[in-house]
Amino acid sequence: MNENYFPHDQYDTPADTPRALGDRMLLGSRWWFYLNFLRIVFRSRSYAIKGIYNDNLWIGTSFDVFKTIERVGGRFHLRGIDNLRNIREPVVFISNHMSTLETVVLPCIIAPFKPLTFVVKEALVNAKVFGPIMRSRNPIVVGRADPRRDLQVVLTQGTKLLEAGYSIMIFPQSTRYVHFIPQKFNSLGVKLALRAGVRALPVAIKTDFWGNGKRVKDLGPIDRKKPIHMVFGKPMTITGNGSEEHKKIINFIQTNLNKWSKE
Repeated sequence: MNENYFPHDQYDTPADTPRALGDRMLLGSRWWFYLNFLRIVFRSRSYAIKGIYNDNLWIGTSFDVFKTIERVGGRFHLRGIDNLRNIREPVVFISNHMSTLETVVLPCIIAPFKPLTFVVKEALVNAKVFGPIMRSRNPIVVGRADPRRDLQVVLTQGTKLLEAGYSIMIFPQSTRYVHFIPQKFNSLGVKLALRAGVRALPVAIKTDFWGNGKRVKDLGPIDRKKPIHMVFGKPMTITGNGSEEHKKIINFIQTNLNKWSKE
């Protein structure tokens, strides 16, 4: 595995982190950030096309994005990293989903501790730019058009990957939502953990620093006033049909979002 960039239970972006000169010269617009983000993306795509985009490169390029976000004024506040460090077996990570940010930075936080892959939409693996990158990560691909088929795909492929030692990140919401809506947060992650006999680890995030774009969803505005929060909970064993654990995961996410909204 690559270097562990986060050796402590929590991480906060240092207050004296310098803003990039290019970002300051462009008067704090989003474009210096996106120019550098796309440079990292196309480098990753090149590695993937060559068949060399392994876990170490994935972690490294993810951390490049992480540091680029800090250099344009992004302030990370990570908590519960020891909950990643202390689990030896694969788990199902279950998180709310706000923006592109978590998709591109979670690898450098989680993957140094354990092999990781994602459940992703079919459109993403078929995309011209991001497609080769995502396909190289051995993801579980769902179409979102047939929920019953998606369930079977996730349960079947997910169980095989978990048995092979991979942890799986699932965003149960059908799309990104700035506001958390429990009714749209399905129990797919809990069902997978129950089927595979592994624990589920709840993740709560607030990543509206990186907004969704009107024309290109991944290239929306960035809001430097909004801190970036991620907290990793303690893994939980799924019992019965998993309904109680599903409620606990929703409560974990909602409680943290409520706390952050008051800051």
